[in-house]
Amino acid sequence: MGKIFYLMGKSASGKDHIYEYLKQQETLELRPLVLYTTRPIRQGEQDGREYFFTDEKKLEDFRREGRIIEERVYHTVQGPWYYFTADDGQISLEKNNYLSIGTLESYEKMKEYYGEERMCPLYVEVDDGIRLERALKRERKQQHPQYAEMCRRFLADCEDFSEEKIERAGIRRRFYNNGAIEDCFSEIQNFVEQVKKL
Repeated sequence: MGKIFYLMGKSASGKDHIYEYLKQQETLELRPLVLYTTRPIRQGEQDGREYFFTDEKKLEDFRREGRIIEERVYHTVQGPWYYFTADDGQISLEKNNYLSIGTLESYEKMKEYYGEERMCPLYVEVDDGIRLERALKRERKQQHPQYAEMCRRFLADCEDFSEEKIERAGIRRRFYNNGAIEDCFSEIQNFVEQVKKL
């Protein structure tokens, strides 16, 4: 039986870069699990790659069909943004291992749905000062920077990833990304390879 390697961490912790790196490592044989969001697509993103960019009607259809595994809403300065995972036929744990990215809350709901033995958390941690610098640098590159939203996310993540919540989710291992991201890439890749051998 396969596993779902679930990558998570606060905003600007490097999750997206790590996710892309792991996806490209063919020897790991990790299939990407693509989540859905109603938020606007960002510059450089592609529908079906980072997320399936959708609307609230599609979310409601999945709800009605009982196919929502987990969902969450963020009340942003631009209105509500939903992120969700749907049972849409992407996952076959009898055949494959998967890579997903999300929040601590979504990880816990995935664990309830698939079982703890199928979930393998990859928690990335970064010093808050470094994280804030990275978030600001990333936001400046956007065509229409949303600094207020960046600040809201930064503060919300401090609450969402509190030590109590990390402990309650059963996360024992952390991968630090305070320096060269290549070091973090290697550490996570080695960990995934070891888990797959078990």
